[in-house]
Amino acid sequence: QVQLVESGGGSVQAGGSLRLSCAGSEYTFSGYCMGWFREAPGKGREGIATILTGGGRIDYSETVKGRFTISQDNAKNELYLQMNSLKPEDTAMYYCAAGPPRRQRKYGRWVSSCAMGVGDFANWGQGTQVTVSS
Repeated sequence: QVQLVESGGGSVQAGGSLRLSCAGSEYTFSGYCMGWFREAPGKGREGIATILTGGGRIDYSETVKGRFTISQDNAKNELYLQMNSLKPEDTAMYYCAAGPPRRQRKYGRWVSSCAMGVGDFANWGQGTQVTVSS
């Protein structure tokens, strides 16, 4: 079982920045999918950023593209989400998640990729609250 622990949430005014951190296990940082999700009150859990760890593809949802940056530090087994130009609609509980990649045969070799659905991730942190005031 992968243990994930988020930190770094808090309250900030619109236009401000926050950086979230997620401490994971060593094996999740090489060829594994890790992602950030968020859940606002009354709404479903939304995938906002994924990374295929070990130097693979990064994807963002349209709602955060250009403002948020997902990154990893293999030496520390940590995942980050740098959030800039925050808006009140970014207010939510933010979750770190990990799961195995999808594997497809392409061009004679196996290719790994990450999806952004809740069901694609089996391991979740406890969440950290982000509140953005106007």
